[in-house]
Amino acid sequence: MVSKPNIDIALVSRLIATQFPRWKELAVRPVEFGGWDNRTFHLGDEMTVRLPSAAAYSLQVEKEHRWLPRLAPLLPLPIPVPLAMGVPAESYPWHWSVYRWIEGETAERERIASLPRFATDLAAFLVALQRIDATGGPAPGQHNFFRGGALSVYDGETRQAIAALDGKIDTVAARAVWEAALAAPWHGAPVWFHGDVSCGNLLVRQGRLGAVIDFGTSGVGDPACDLAIAWTLFEGKSREAFRAGLPADEAMWARGRGWTLWKALITVAG
Repeated sequence: MVSKPNIDIALVSRLIATQFPRWKELAVRPVEFGGWDNRTFHLGDEMTVRLPSAAAYSLQVEKEHRWLPRLAPLLPLPIPVPLAMGVPAESYPWHWSVYRWIEGETAERERIASLPRFATDLAAFLVALQRIDATGGPAPGQHNFFRGGALSVYDGETRQAIAALDGKIDTVAARAVWEAALAAPWHGAPVWFHGDVSCGNLLVRQGRLGAVIDFGTSGVGDPACDLAIAWTLFEGKSREAFRAGLPADEAMWARGRGWTLWKALITVAG
């Protein structure tokens, strides 16, 4: 069994010095809000180092190195493009990445000048992503925790969470949302999806959507998992603008609610 490494400045500095000595003089410091699935560090002023925090997330590294350089030129906003891939070492057991730093702040409401315009821009980005040729792209699986696959994968976990929260939430309403999502399966051709469209993965520049980051759970399949932001950030006119910009029918919207419910339930239920 691989022990969980202590990912800190000293480790990152050693890995850079031994595997990429041309960068060994650059300062290493943690990125504010560096994430949980991966630990992220500044490398100088123009690069970042991103290291999976557990074996489950290490499956995403080679996927990102293969596909992100192909996706980036076809999208209307910047996304991370890897510069180099580190290899497992005695002190760290998985592949890891060096990326170019992308400027921006995470999508907190007070940083967004117009939420409806932000929603429209995000919808346009997702539509552009979905239109990219998905041939040979990574199907849902262990690498992305089955994002983009059938919601039924999480049926047992969701029902267990609803039962555990009885008396704390409206379990009747929760079951109704979940049942509606299960009753609206995806029948379309697989398309590219991001897999974790959340405030922490959307960067704001001058009040507008400036970049989309963290494609670790990306793949090709059902894009309904990318709709969760409609309920976690948007509301009212901004939610309407987001939906209007997407090719999302009632079935996809129902599945999007299902993905949102699943994540909320497992978070609250612990």
